[in-house]
Amino acid sequence: MAGDRVLRLPAGLQIRQRDIRVALALIGVLAALVLLALGTGSISVPLDVFWGGALSPDQHYALYDIRIPRIVVGFTAGYSVALSGAILQSVTRNALADPGVLGLSQGAIVSVMLVLVLAPSAPQWQVFLCALAGGCGVALVLFMLTGRERGNSLALLLMGIAVESVLSSVSGVLLLYMPPEVSQSLSEWMLGTLFQASPRNMFWMLPLFLACFVGVLWAGPPTRALELGDELAQSIGEEVGRSRPRLLLFAVVCNTAAVAVVGPLTLLGVMAPHLVAFMAAAGARARLYLSALTGGVMVVLADTVSRGIAHDRGLPIGVIIILTGVPLAVILMRRHHVA
Repeated sequence: MAGDRVLRLPAGLQIRQRDIRVALALIGVLAALVLLALGTGSISVPLDVFWGGALSPDQHYALYDIRIPRIVVGFTAGYSVALSGAILQSVTRNALADPGVLGLSQGAIVSVMLVLVLAPSAPQWQVFLCALAGGCGVALVLFMLTGRERGNSLALLLMGIAVESVLSSVSGVLLLYMPPEVSQSLSEWMLGTLFQASPRNMFWMLPLFLACFVGVLWAGPPTRALELGDELAQSIGEEVGRSRPRLLLFAVVCNTAAVAVVGPLTLLGVMAPHLVAFMAAAGARARLYLSALTGGVMVVLADTVSRGIAHDRGLPIGVIIILTGVPLAVILMRRHHVA
Protein backbone atom coordinates (compact mmCIF):
# COMPACT_ATOMS: atom_id res chain seq x y z
CA MET A 1 0.00 0.00 0.00
CA ALA A 2 1.15 3.55 -0.74
CA GLY A 3 0.64 4.56 2.87
CA ASP A 4 3.11 1.87 4.00
CA ARG A 5 5.99 2.90 1.76
CA VAL A 6 9.29 3.16 3.58
CA LEU A 7 11.81 5.95 3.17
CA ARG A 8 15.37 4.64 3.54
CA LEU A 9 17.80 7.16 4.97
CA PRO A 10 21.58 7.06 5.55
CA ALA A 11 22.97 5.02 8.48
CA GLY A 12 20.25 2.40 7.98
CA LEU A 13 17.38 4.56 9.24
CA GLN A 14 13.94 3.75 7.86
CA ILE A 15 10.76 5.81 8.19
CA ARG A 16 7.31 4.90 6.94
CA GLN A 17 5.48 7.61 5.07
CA ARG A 18 2.39 7.04 7.21
CA ASP A 19 4.44 7.78 10.35
CA ILE A 20 5.61 11.02 8.78
CA ARG A 21 2.04 12.05 7.95
CA VAL A 22 0.89 11.31 11.50
CA ALA A 23 3.80 13.30 12.92
CA LEU A 24 3.02 16.27 10.66
CA ALA A 25 -0.65 16.10 11.66
CA LEU A 26 0.29 16.11 15.35
CA ILE A 27 2.63 19.07 14.81
CA GLY A 28 -0.18 20.91 13.02
CA VAL A 29 -2.58 20.23 15.89
CA LEU A 30 0.09 21.39 18.34
CA ALA A 31 0.62 24.64 16.42
CA ALA A 32 -3.11 25.35 16.42
CA LEU A 33 -3.34 24.59 20.14
CA VAL A 34 -0.41 26.89 20.89
CA LEU A 35 -2.10 29.80 19.10
CA LEU A 36 -5.34 29.04 20.94
CA ALA A 37 -3.56 28.72 24.31
CA LEU A 38 -1.74 32.03 23.84
CA GLY A 39 -5.07 33.83 23.58
CA THR A 40 -6.93 31.88 26.28
CA GLY A 41 -7.24 33.41 29.73
CA SER A 42 -8.76 36.23 31.74
CA ILE A 43 -6.53 38.79 29.96
CA SER A 44 -7.19 39.07 26.24
CA VAL A 45 -4.09 38.90 24.04
CA PRO A 46 -4.94 39.42 20.34
CA LEU A 47 -2.87 37.46 17.86
CA ASP A 48 -1.83 40.59 15.96
CA VAL A 49 0.69 41.35 18.73
CA PHE A 50 2.90 38.67 17.20
CA TRP A 51 3.08 40.70 13.99
CA GLY A 52 4.22 43.96 15.51
CA GLY A 53 1.32 44.88 17.80
CA ALA A 54 1.96 46.59 21.14
CA LEU A 55 1.46 44.83 24.45
CA SER A 56 0.19 46.39 27.64
CA PRO A 57 2.06 45.52 30.87
CA ASP A 58 -0.72 43.10 31.86
CA GLN A 59 -0.66 41.41 28.45
CA HIS A 60 3.14 41.15 28.54
CA TYR A 61 3.00 39.51 31.97
CA ALA A 62 0.20 37.12 30.96
CA LEU A 63 1.97 36.11 27.77
CA TYR A 64 5.62 35.80 28.76
CA ASP A 65 5.37 34.95 32.46
CA ILE A 66 2.35 32.64 32.44
CA ARG A 67 1.10 31.35 29.08
CA ILE A 68 4.33 30.64 27.20
CA PRO A 69 5.93 28.92 30.24
CA ARG A 70 2.77 26.84 30.73
CA ILE A 71 2.82 25.75 27.10
CA VAL A 72 6.52 24.84 27.13
CA VAL A 73 6.49 23.14 30.54
CA GLY A 74 3.23 21.32 29.78
CA PHE A 75 4.40 20.05 26.39
CA THR A 76 7.77 18.94 27.76
CA ALA A 77 6.19 17.16 30.73
CA GLY A 78 3.65 15.36 28.54
CA TYR A 79 6.37 14.46 26.05
CA SER A 80 8.53 12.95 28.79
CA VAL A 81 5.80 11.01 30.60
CA ALA A 82 4.37 9.55 27.38
CA LEU A 83 7.86 8.55 26.25
CA SER A 84 8.44 6.88 29.61
CA GLY A 85 5.18 4.95 29.27
CA ALA A 86 6.00 3.78 25.73
CA ILE A 87 9.42 2.52 26.86
CA LEU A 88 7.99 0.74 29.90
CA GLN A 89 5.40 -1.02 27.75
CA SER A 90 8.19 -2.36 25.54
CA VAL A 91 10.46 -3.30 28.45
CA THR A 92 7.70 -5.17 30.30
CA ARG A 93 5.87 -6.36 27.17
CA ASN A 94 2.67 -5.22 28.85
CA ALA A 95 0.24 -2.77 27.25
CA LEU A 96 -0.87 -1.50 30.68
CA ALA A 97 2.62 -0.56 31.91
CA ASP A 98 2.81 3.06 33.02
CA PRO A 99 4.99 5.07 35.44
CA GLY A 100 2.00 5.42 37.74
CA VAL A 101 0.88 1.80 37.58
CA LEU A 102 4.40 0.51 38.30
CA GLY A 103 4.81 2.87 41.26
CA LEU A 104 7.60 4.97 39.73
CA SER A 105 5.56 8.17 39.98
CA GLN A 106 4.58 7.42 43.57
CA GLY A 107 8.22 6.89 44.48
CA ALA A 108 9.03 10.33 43.12
CA ILE A 109 5.98 11.84 44.85
CA VAL A 110 6.89 10.50 48.30
CA SER A 111 10.49 11.70 47.88
CA VAL A 112 9.37 15.18 46.86
CA MET A 113 6.92 15.36 49.77
CA LEU A 114 9.64 14.40 52.24
CA VAL A 115 11.93 17.08 50.84
CA LEU A 116 9.24 19.74 51.08
CA VAL A 117 8.54 18.73 54.69
CA LEU A 118 12.16 18.56 55.82
CA ALA A 119 13.56 21.38 53.65
CA PRO A 120 10.75 23.62 52.35
CA SER A 121 13.19 26.07 50.73
CA ALA A 122 15.15 23.40 48.84
CA PRO A 123 16.17 24.51 45.31
CA GLN A 124 14.65 22.91 42.25
CA TRP A 125 17.70 20.79 41.43
CA GLN A 126 17.59 19.15 44.86
CA VAL A 127 13.88 18.39 44.45
CA PHE A 128 14.65 16.83 41.07
CA LEU A 129 17.46 14.68 42.47
CA CYS A 130 15.23 13.45 45.29
CA ALA A 131 12.43 12.65 42.82
CA LEU A 132 14.94 10.76 40.67
CA ALA A 133 16.20 8.85 43.71
CA GLY A 134 12.62 7.90 44.62
CA GLY A 135 11.82 6.67 41.13
CA CYS A 136 15.09 4.73 40.84
CA GLY A 137 14.52 3.27 44.31
CA VAL A 138 11.14 1.90 43.26
CA ALA A 139 12.64 0.46 40.07
CA LEU A 140 15.34 -1.27 42.12
CA VAL A 141 12.74 -2.66 44.52
CA LEU A 142 10.74 -4.03 41.58
CA PHE A 143 13.80 -5.79 40.19
CA MET A 144 14.57 -7.26 43.61
CA LEU A 145 10.99 -8.42 44.23
CA THR A 146 10.53 -10.03 40.83
CA GLY A 147 13.90 -11.81 40.97
CA ARG A 148 14.07 -14.46 38.28
CA GLU A 149 10.56 -13.51 37.15
CA ARG A 150 11.61 -10.02 36.03
CA GLY A 151 11.11 -11.11 32.44
CA ASN A 152 7.51 -11.99 33.32
CA SER A 153 5.45 -8.91 32.48
CA LEU A 154 2.53 -9.97 34.67
CA ALA A 155 4.76 -10.47 37.73
CA LEU A 156 6.37 -7.05 37.21
CA LEU A 157 2.97 -5.40 36.79
CA LEU A 158 1.52 -7.00 39.93
CA MET A 159 4.59 -6.07 41.99
CA GLY A 160 4.35 -2.53 40.65
CA ILE A 161 0.69 -2.28 41.67
CA ALA A 162 1.56 -3.54 45.15
CA VAL A 163 4.41 -1.04 45.59
CA GLU A 164 2.24 1.77 44.21
CA SER A 165 -0.50 0.96 46.74
CA VAL A 166 1.93 1.07 49.65
CA LEU A 167 3.48 4.36 48.53
CA SER A 168 0.04 5.89 47.93
CA SER A 169 -0.82 5.12 51.55
CA VAL A 170 2.44 6.70 52.71
CA SER A 171 1.82 9.86 50.69
CA GLY A 172 -1.73 10.03 52.05
CA VAL A 173 -0.46 9.88 55.64
CA LEU A 174 2.17 12.55 54.95
CA LEU A 175 -0.45 14.77 53.36
CA LEU A 176 -2.78 14.33 56.33
CA TYR A 177 -0.28 15.56 58.91
CA MET A 178 1.24 18.44 56.95
CA PRO A 179 0.46 22.10 57.68
CA PRO A 180 -2.79 23.16 55.94
CA GLU A 181 -1.14 25.55 53.48
CA VAL A 182 1.45 22.96 52.43
CA SER A 183 -1.18 20.22 52.27
CA GLN A 184 -3.39 22.27 49.96
CA SER A 185 -0.56 23.03 47.54
CA LEU A 186 0.58 19.42 47.48
CA SER A 187 -2.97 18.16 46.97
CA GLU A 188 -3.24 20.25 43.81
CA TRP A 189 0.24 19.22 42.67
CA MET A 190 -0.60 15.52 43.13
CA LEU A 191 -3.48 15.93 40.66
CA GLY A 192 -1.10 17.21 38.00
CA THR A 193 -0.90 20.96 37.62
CA LEU A 194 1.07 23.72 35.90
CA PHE A 195 0.87 26.25 38.72
CA GLN A 196 4.68 25.99 39.06
CA ALA A 197 5.21 26.82 35.39
CA SER A 198 7.49 29.86 35.19
CA PRO A 199 10.27 31.14 32.92
CA ARG A 200 12.79 29.56 35.29
CA ASN A 201 11.13 26.13 35.22
CA MET A 202 10.65 26.48 31.47
CA PHE A 203 14.41 26.72 30.93
CA TRP A 204 14.85 23.91 33.47
CA MET A 205 12.62 21.62 31.40
CA LEU A 206 14.16 22.35 27.99
CA PRO A 207 17.32 20.24 28.62
CA LEU A 208 14.99 17.38 29.61
CA PHE A 209 13.20 17.66 26.27
CA LEU A 210 16.51 17.60 24.37
CA ALA A 211 17.73 14.61 26.39
CA CYS A 212 14.50 12.71 25.71
CA PHE A 213 14.58 13.61 22.02
CA VAL A 214 18.16 12.44 21.55
CA GLY A 215 17.69 9.44 23.86
CA VAL A 216 15.08 7.94 21.55
CA LEU A 217 17.77 7.47 18.89
CA TRP A 218 19.52 5.12 21.29
CA ALA A 219 16.41 3.58 22.88
CA GLY A 220 14.65 2.62 19.65
CA PRO A 221 16.53 -0.58 18.67
CA PRO A 222 16.66 -2.21 22.15
CA THR A 223 12.98 -1.52 22.80
CA ARG A 224 12.11 -3.12 19.47
CA ALA A 225 14.23 -6.14 20.38
CA LEU A 226 12.73 -6.51 23.87
CA GLU A 227 9.22 -6.49 22.40
CA LEU A 228 10.11 -9.84 20.80
CA GLY A 229 10.84 -11.47 24.16
CA ASP A 230 14.10 -12.18 25.93
CA GLU A 231 15.00 -15.32 23.98
CA LEU A 232 14.44 -13.82 20.54
CA ALA A 233 16.13 -10.57 21.59
CA GLN A 234 19.22 -12.48 22.69
CA SER A 235 19.19 -14.53 19.50
CA ILE A 236 19.53 -11.35 17.41
CA GLY A 237 22.40 -10.07 19.55
CA GLU A 238 20.64 -7.86 22.10
CA GLU A 239 22.25 -7.90 25.57
CA VAL A 240 19.01 -8.06 27.54
CA GLY A 241 20.74 -7.99 30.93
CA ARG A 242 22.20 -4.57 30.11
CA SER A 243 19.61 -2.98 27.87
CA ARG A 244 16.59 -3.57 30.15
CA PRO A 245 18.06 -1.78 33.23
CA ARG A 246 19.34 1.06 31.05
CA LEU A 247 15.97 1.54 29.37
CA LEU A 248 14.24 1.40 32.74
CA LEU A 249 16.60 4.06 34.11
CA PHE A 250 15.98 6.25 31.06
CA ALA A 251 12.21 5.90 31.55
CA VAL A 252 12.57 6.76 35.25
CA VAL A 253 14.56 9.92 34.47
CA CYS A 254 12.02 11.05 31.85
CA ASN A 255 9.10 10.54 34.23
CA THR A 256 10.52 11.81 37.51
CA ALA A 257 11.82 15.05 36.01
CA ALA A 258 8.29 15.83 34.86
CA VAL A 259 6.74 14.73 38.17
CA ALA A 260 9.06 17.04 40.11
CA VAL A 261 7.59 20.06 38.29
CA VAL A 262 3.99 19.26 37.32
CA GLY A 263 3.14 16.27 39.52
CA PRO A 264 1.90 12.89 38.24
CA LEU A 265 0.03 12.81 34.93
CA THR A 266 -2.14 9.79 35.58
CA LEU A 267 -2.67 7.34 32.68
CA LEU A 268 -0.95 9.59 30.13
CA GLY A 269 1.82 7.02 29.73
CA VAL A 270 -0.81 4.40 28.87
CA MET A 271 -3.10 6.45 26.65
CA ALA A 272 -0.55 8.13 24.36
CA PRO A 273 1.09 4.91 23.03
CA HIS A 274 -2.33 3.33 22.47
CA LEU A 275 -3.54 6.36 20.52
CA VAL A 276 -0.40 6.12 18.39
CA ALA A 277 -1.06 2.43 17.79
CA PHE A 278 -4.49 3.38 16.47
CA MET A 279 -3.19 6.17 14.24
CA ALA A 280 -0.05 4.61 12.79
CA ALA A 281 0.88 1.24 14.34
CA ALA A 282 4.46 2.49 14.32
CA GLY A 283 7.41 0.57 15.67
CA ALA A 284 10.83 1.22 17.20
CA ARG A 285 11.92 4.88 17.19
CA ALA A 286 8.84 6.10 15.32
CA ARG A 287 6.55 4.67 18.00
CA LEU A 288 8.53 6.35 20.77
CA TYR A 289 8.64 9.73 19.02
CA LEU A 290 4.96 9.69 18.08
CA SER A 291 3.93 8.58 21.59
CA ALA A 292 5.97 11.40 23.14
CA LEU A 293 4.57 13.97 20.71
CA THR A 294 1.02 12.76 21.38
CA GLY A 295 1.59 13.10 25.13
CA GLY A 296 2.82 16.67 24.72
CA VAL A 297 -0.19 17.59 22.56
CA MET A 298 -2.60 16.07 25.10
CA VAL A 299 -1.15 18.13 27.96
CA VAL A 300 -1.27 21.38 25.98
CA LEU A 301 -4.87 20.59 25.04
CA ALA A 302 -5.75 19.81 28.67
CA ASP A 303 -4.20 23.07 29.88
CA THR A 304 -6.01 25.11 27.22
CA VAL A 305 -9.33 23.52 28.18
CA SER A 306 -8.53 24.06 31.85
CA ARG A 307 -7.83 27.78 31.43
CA GLY A 308 -10.83 28.15 29.19
CA ILE A 309 -13.08 26.77 31.93
CA ALA A 310 -11.48 28.53 34.91
CA HIS A 311 -9.72 31.70 33.75
CA ASP A 312 -8.18 32.76 37.03
CA ARG A 313 -6.29 29.63 38.06
CA GLY A 314 -7.26 26.74 35.85
CA LEU A 315 -8.21 23.22 36.82
CA PRO A 316 -5.58 20.50 37.43
CA ILE A 317 -4.46 19.23 34.05
CA GLY A 318 -4.33 15.66 35.36
CA VAL A 319 -8.08 15.76 35.88
CA ILE A 320 -8.69 17.23 32.42
CA ILE A 321 -6.46 14.58 30.80
CA ILE A 322 -8.49 11.80 32.40
CA LEU A 323 -11.88 13.39 31.63
CA THR A 324 -11.02 14.05 27.97
CA GLY A 325 -8.35 11.49 27.15
CA VAL A 326 -9.90 8.34 28.57
CA PRO A 327 -13.22 8.58 26.66
CA LEU A 328 -11.29 9.43 23.47
CA ALA A 329 -8.95 6.48 23.95
CA VAL A 330 -11.87 4.12 24.64
CA ILE A 331 -13.74 5.26 21.51
CA LEU A 332 -10.69 4.95 19.27
CA MET A 333 -9.67 1.55 20.62
CA ARG A 334 -13.22 0.20 20.27
CA ARG A 335 -13.34 1.43 16.67
CA HIS A 336 -9.94 -0.16 16.07
CA HIS A 337 -11.01 -3.57 17.42
CA VAL A 338 -14.35 -3.45 15.61
CA ALA A 339 -12.58 -2.63 12.36
